[in-house]
Amino acid sequence: MSALFTIILPVFLVVGFGYLAAWRGWFGASTVDGVMAFAQNFAVPALLFASIARLDLGTEFRPALLIPFYLGAFASFAAGWAGARYLFSRPPMDCVAIGFVCLFSNTLLLGVPITERAYGPEALAGNWAIIALHSPMLYTFGITVMEFTRARGSGLSVGRVALKALAGVLRTSLVIGILAGLSMNLLIQAGLVMPQGFWDAVDMLARAALPAALFGLGGILYRYRPEGDMATIAMCCAIALILHPAITYGAARLAGLDVAGLRSAVLTAAMAPGVNAYLFANIYGSARRVAASSVLMATALSILTVWVWLMILP
Repeated sequence: MSALFTIILPVFLVVGFGYLAAWRGWFGASTVDGVMAFAQNFAVPALLFASIARLDLGTEFRPALLIPFYLGAFASFAAGWAGARYLFSRPPMDCVAIGFVCLFSNTLLLGVPITERAYGPEALAGNWAIIALHSPMLYTFGITVMEFTRARGSGLSVGRVALKALAGVLRTSLVIGILAGLSMNLLIQAGLVMPQGFWDAVDMLARAALPAALFGLGGILYRYRPEGDMATIAMCCAIALILHPAITYGAARLAGLDVAGLRSAVLTAAMAPGVNAYLFANIYGSARRVAASSVLMATALSILTVWVWLMILP
């Protein structure tokens, strides 16, 4: 019970305060959008840049850590797509958007602060390794599948569809922050020394990322009240909160992953779908209500499911 109050609730209280502020009108919609624009386009990319620039790439990019997490992620996409197609008879583009909801965990805004509160800042190395691949890999996958689904019967070449998907991925601020961090990491290994003032400035910006993003997330979630499609939404919540971490946990155990890596992989997999899952659906105008409601309901339910996973983990 102590984990619920000391680890999980502080994170969700910040989210809840943002929700309350938006609900009561203390924080207008345009202001919430401004906070999220600052967090997602500047502060969070700075956090990703700083963390990945300092990451020991040779030590942390381990198959035993990454394969279980992404095996669970892609299995969750397949389960969400199949459920949408064969259980609920959704249109093809809706199926891709619903699969993406099941695929895209909130690894950064929820996964990082909960792991840090549970196990300390030194436990985040595995999280950063997963996050370094998360947006580039999953956005590339999701956009590519959606673009091929849209292009079916249009006569567009495979090369044009793939190029359009790649351009969409490279324009996202999170991916830019990750790629910049990887580039800086390689330059540092090659002997580059940046002045301490540079890192102090980056760290100042990065420290604002999680509080601002969590508060803004609450304001964003206020807009997405659950409406209809409850069976599909329940499926998305079950896949994201139970199936993904369960597959990750089983595969990591089979791979002999160490305790620190197991904690990072499973807790990251256990996070609710991120707001980016709704943004993906909104871009393509597909399953927007399911995506928005799944993000909101899964975020609320994850208070309890993450508590259970913390009790299961060593």
